[in-house]
Amino acid sequence: MPGQNTSQHPHGRGAARTAVVWDALQEVLAAVPADTDTDTDTGVASVIDIGGGTGGFAVRVAELGHRVTVIDPSPDALAILGRRADESGVADLVTARQGDVASLPDLVPAGSADVVLCHGVLEIVDDPAEALAALAGVLRPGGVLSLLVAQRHAAVVARAMAGHFHQARLLLDDPTAAGSARRFTPDEVAAVLDESGFDTTAMHAVRVFVDLVPSSLVDLEQGSAAALVELEKAVADRAEYLPLGTQLHVLATRR
Repeated sequence: MPGQNTSQHPHGRGAARTAVVWDALQEVLAAVPADTDTDTDTGVASVIDIGGGTGGFAVRVAELGHRVTVIDPSPDALAILGRRADESGVADLVTARQGDVASLPDLVPAGSADVVLCHGVLEIVDDPAEALAALAGVLRPGGVLSLLVAQRHAAVVARAMAGHFHQARLLLDDPTAAGSARRFTPDEVAAVLDESGFDTTAMHAVRVFVDLVPSSLVDLEQGSAAALVELEKAVADRAEYLPLGTQLHVLATRR
């Protein structure tokens, strides 16, 4: 039965980095059968993980009993995904396909997905709106997008704290300054989603504290990792903490 092998699941600082996203995603997956005719008898959702790489989220989703197709340009990452899925007993629920956002329409039937995961991808595409439109194309109407992006305000603070004041100043107004990856503010994410045919339903601050706390405090002191996870969860839904998160996690539905 899926879900018996949990050895690959994050713990410690890793859990603090992913707990907010994983909790939100589980709620989305649990609600899918109530809104779609897809596999209502078995409660199985059709999930696309674009840029899912080695399967950090995909395998955990499959362990809940859902079908996951991981699309990634790296054959090495997909090979690791295959081994991880096999070790976790969910190889029959995980499909690996080499490709990217541009090739998505050729790999996935239009309107076939209940949920699409797009984590850490929108930062590196040439046109975020075009990429989101492609994701909307494979989602059924009312399907859910789980979007995880780098957040610009926190990047400005991080560079300033590291003494890179010139980079911090440039990044204030230029989402691609101080590196090749694009960074987003909460308003920018909401705007590009709206432009691409999505309605934003939730926005979470991710990694508000975990990237600032010294590893020694989390890894050595008993109970610190669990307390950090709970703290991250406690502030995730508070609007005042959105500008402080290293990442933004957004849930949006396709119109």
